[in-house]
Amino acid sequence: MQTSESFRLSAVLSFSGGLQDAYTYNVRGNVFANAQTGNVVLMSQNFMMGNWSSGVHYMLPLLAFAAGVLMTERIEFRWKNSRGIHWRQIVLLIEIALLGMVGFLPAELNVLANMLVSFTCAMQVQAFRKVHGYGYASTMCIGNLRSGTESLSRYLRNRDRESLRKALHFFGIILVFALGAGAGGVLSQVFHTGTIWFSLLLLSAVTVLMRKESR
Repeated sequence: MQTSESFRLSAVLSFSGGLQDAYTYNVRGNVFANAQTGNVVLMSQNFMMGNWSSGVHYMLPLLAFAAGVLMTERIEFRWKNSRGIHWRQIVLLIEIALLGMVGFLPAELNVLANMLVSFTCAMQVQAFRKVHGYGYASTMCIGNLRSGTESLSRYLRNRDRESLRKALHFFGIILVFALGAGAGGVLSQVFHTGTIWFSLLLLSAVTVLMRKESR
């Protein structure tokens, strides 16, 4: 199993993802930089009500998210066979650099801050897609909740221990994400725009954990 699929590494990424979502919502104008479904709802609602500026406010993180996925796919294609550094470490270093910038942006640049967080979130989701071989998302919960509940149902029906193990992995990731969101909400009250820098510490730890990642 690759290091990038370990539960420990996935848990750190999920904690960071929850913290980022709480940060953008509490500090950067009630925008979910990671949970793009909420932004689609708010964007569409505002556009249909004629609130064009508010609609654009929620549309820009969506476009940034798409750009993040595109860039990550290109990084993987270009660096997948590199011997010097793993392509996922390149993604993490870009995340760290961009989120470091976000902490310095004033409230007047909340739109840019949300776009950068959405961009890095997409990079993380695209680069880290499995935990112990199970497909998951480290920055949102809906897919993990569906997969975990489905696996739990199979276990209750068949008493298949593999299904139980799979369910526990997904529910564990959701719990860690929730803890990260809670921590992000509390820290935002104290550190405000600088709260995002706590994610830098977490992502730096992930970069170190990946030093032995197989290619």
